[in-house]
Amino acid sequence: MEHLTKETFLTKVFNYEQNKDWKFEGELPCLIDFYADWCQPCKMVAPILEELSKEFAGKINIYKIDTEDQTELAAAFGIRSIPSLLFCPKDGQPQMAMGALPVESMRQAINDVLLKN
Repeated sequence: MEHLTKETFLTKVFNYEQNKDWKFEGELPCLIDFYADWCQPCKMVAPILEELSKEFAGKINIYKIDTEDQTELAAAFGIRSIPSLLFCPKDGQPQMAMGALPVESMRQAINDVLLKN
């Protein structure tokens, strides 16, 4: 799983410096995990995301953003609680989910939001 910086976020997800309105830049729909190293629920989510990244390989990308390191990205999305998961479909608006979701909920959201035809 790739850790995004502001630079890679602008090219792979959303260039908020050029676009006011949401415009997804990526090849594949993606799920972004906003986390911090000190956050216990984030540590619970990490192995679930590893599992899902293997399960949905080639269909979606899963990225991680360290909110302590990438404060501007966290602020751009108004991240106040972590973990926060941002589901970005190729078309349509992204959807944010707060908190440590169980694997079934994440799988369902991936199918409903990211892989809907």
